[in-house]
Amino acid sequence: MLRAVPALIATVSLLAAGAPAAAAAPHYTLDKSKSTLEFTFSQAGAQNKGHFGRFAVSFDFSAEELAASHLEVQVDTTSVDSGDKDRDDTLKSAELFSVQKFPQAHFSATQIVKTASGFEAQGKLTIRDVTRDTRVPFTFRTATEQGASVGYMTGKVAIKRLDFGVGQGEWKDTDQVGNDVVVSFALRLTSAAH
Repeated sequence: MLRAVPALIATVSLLAAGAPAAAAAPHYTLDKSKSTLEFTFSQAGAQNKGHFGRFAVSFDFSAEELAASHLEVQVDTTSVDSGDKDRDDTLKSAELFSVQKFPQAHFSATQIVKTASGFEAQGKLTIRDVTRDTRVPFTFRTATEQGASVGYMTGKVAIKRLDFGVGQGEWKDTDQVGNDVVVSFALRLTSAAH
């Protein structure tokens, strides 16, 4: 009986400690030169496209450790570019993005789930200081390039601009500029030590 005591103590200690903590997910940072963040919208019945030239991404992700995964995206709204200076000036104005007052948009997802077609980041999107729950579907694959691990993340999400106040005064009217905006991204991410 006395010989069994050390084993019994060891077993009780393990139970008290609980299950081992989940492993940390690999950390990825944005390769800015090989990544795009674009949006499409309708204006006067025609489809138009723009992009943001400056944005940052911090992504902790493992398909096996989704509980340890999360995503942070910061977008510099002053970098909006639709290919037309007059339109860009309008987009930056107080009636739309109001970049002087709100120079950044932000998406933060602390829950990432598996879906039939890939994954979904569930979090909060903030534009013009208005925050809404937002789900962003995406695909993710890894590759080894020149001995380094890289990730490729692609996806798109439809949002309504008026939900975030992007459209004040006459720009609340959706006859000329539609309410629906599709944001798409193609990101190259490099893996780094946590």
